[in-house]
Amino acid sequence: MLIFEAYRDGAPAKTVDLAAAHLLGAESVPMRSEISAKAGRITCQKRAEGAAALALMWEAGSAGRLLLATTRLPEREQPYNLNVELARARLMLLIQKREDWGLFDYPDGAALSEELDKIRKLFVQALAVLGEGGEAAQLADECLTQAVELSEQTALFHASIFLKRRRSRGGERPTLGCVVDPASFSEPVVQRLGEAVDFVSLPMPWRFTEPREGQSDYARLDAWMDWAQRKQMPILGGPLLSFEPGFFPDWIYIWEHDFETLRDMMYEHVQVLVNRYGKGVMAWNVISAAQAYNAFGMNFEQMMELTRTSCAAVKQLVPRATVLVDLALPWGEYYAANPRTIPPMMYADMCVQSGVKFDAFGVRLLLGAPEEGLFVRDLMEVSTKLDEFAGFGKPLHVTACQVPGSVEIDKADHWSGEKPAAAAGRWHLPWGEQVQADWADAFYQLALSKPFVDTVSWLDLSDGPGHYLASGGLCTASLQPKSVYEHLRQLRSALAPRHGKAAPSAHKAGEGRPAAGPNHKP
Repeated sequence: MLIFEAYRDGAPAKTVDLAAAHLLGAESVPMRSEISAKAGRITCQKRAEGAAALALMWEAGSAGRLLLATTRLPEREQPYNLNVELARARLMLLIQKREDWGLFDYPDGAALSEELDKIRKLFVQALAVLGEGGEAAQLADECLTQAVELSEQTALFHASIFLKRRRSRGGERPTLGCVVDPASFSEPVVQRLGEAVDFVSLPMPWRFTEPREGQSDYARLDAWMDWAQRKQMPILGGPLLSFEPGFFPDWIYIWEHDFETLRDMMYEHVQVLVNRYGKGVMAWNVISAAQAYNAFGMNFEQMMELTRTSCAAVKQLVPRATVLVDLALPWGEYYAANPRTIPPMMYADMCVQSGVKFDAFGVRLLLGAPEEGLFVRDLMEVSTKLDEFAGFGKPLHVTACQVPGSVEIDKADHWSGEKPAAAAGRWHLPWGEQVQADWADAFYQLALSKPFVDTVSWLDLSDGPGHYLASGGLCTASLQPKSVYEHLRQLRSALAPRHGKAAPSAHKAGEGRPAAGPNHKP
């Protein structure tokens, strides 16, 4: 059992938000537990041995309201001071990333080092009065706020260095895309897309293409593919199979307990789509969110077999096309509640180690919805998560990124009830059109600075009900450009290649391509 005492303004906290709370074990893998809070004391009952960290939503002053974690701690009878442990963990992460990134040799980083020294001294002061819980907590709160802000500045400083290196190499640029709604094809929509992005990501929901068993309907996809061919707009097709809610038609669940039949039907479905659209698609998002949503109750071996067979089918039909394996909810909180799922990095590692025939990973980074896996995290956490993919030796495509454009109700089809986006946390300031644009500036700078990141796609072109985030689009519901749209256009212009138009590819990311992003300081 782990016990924490939480403080607000130096006094025991009256309430603690446990909406996103979970424990983390080795390698930051979420672990099953029961977490409760009463009168400022948090009790964590683990279901596994070993040290664990507590992650939860926490006010970090001007840095925002964020999902933050303590260090991994051993069990003991004496309660830990939550405020102090959150500050300790952030300092450790900041020091670790500075070492990983080798920032000590850059003269321009001297100011960051000086600020870190000040924060360290503040943390030492908190440790000196640890016996006085409230006083130590107040010092730790100040330390945490400054450490989160400094860690974001450090991440952006690191990104600026690598963006300059990419630009100096010249040649092709990283491509910028947008996920489209297959049911929303219209001339105003495609005009807005053509002004802002280099390629479109076209989902292919099975419930659209075969709403009734044996009755196919490709009209909506055909309209998009015909337009893309006329305009020579590259297409990232798929996902061909997605385990997120709303992808599969209702009739397929008749076979949910018959894996062999399901596998064969999915294999045939993949073949039909690739045969129909293979010549017009540059890259295929073959399977998405398989590790996070186990709608059919598959075991680990069955999930890996389905991943292997679906990727092999695409490779066999279009050998030159890029094949992606896509991960949703990359921090893996879902695993703490559902043992039949797979931690994201474990799934990624198994795809590499078990011989799955694919070219690149995809990752969906959606923040700002009050649901598991979508609570707000700071830029250092996001940058660190992207870095975890570097060791796999494959390019990475950010297949969807998005944050809210307002604090109003944001509701998706598969959510239970309506909750305001504010309940998911905030990044510095409450969500609004300008904060959304500032976050996009910073995120694109981080992502495009990674040598292994190939493409970045925004999730929705326009606001509207039924999306993950009703206010998360690049434009309003009436297709009026928002600040984030204009920023994306400016970024696209800054990245313009010397010749031709870039397309999603499987080449080694970061070689011979310039990149630049707006200089954003939180």
